[in-house]
Amino acid sequence: MRKFDLEFAVGIFVLLGILSLGYLSVQLARFEVFEVGYYVIEAKFEKAGGIKRGAGVEIAGVEIGRVREVSLQNYEALVAMSIRRDVKIQEDAIASIKTKGIIGEKYIQITPGGSERLIAEGGKIRETESALDLEELLSKYIFGTL
Repeated sequence: MRKFDLEFAVGIFVLLGILSLGYLSVQLARFEVFEVGYYVIEAKFEKAGGIKRGAGVEIAGVEIGRVREVSLQNYEALVAMSIRRDVKIQEDAIASIKTKGIIGEKYIQITPGGSERLIAEGGKIRETESALDLEELLSKYIFGTL
């Protein structure tokens, strides 16, 4: 009987360890299993500039969501974003693709607008600024077309 109790306790301990590791993996990967507290909005960009699924969405340096999907629509990059439900975005807000540091990761920065009207779930941010392409700027400067 004593051996069974010890094996049962070890089994529970191992199971809790596996569940804890799974939870930490999901949290560190910033992967949302259940997106209950989020709503989805979209923005079209002329150039996606390397933005990827899972990239952050920020207002004033505070993360408010994540990029859900990046796809091509009518030769433009359509970016779907999951935004926290407690954050409301005005219809005249501006979405910009930015880089953390010189060669850091890409994220979307939303500059709030002054409108009273808000973007509903499934709505679109109309004003966007594509990513700055350093290679293109350097080539224009080097070849004198800037």
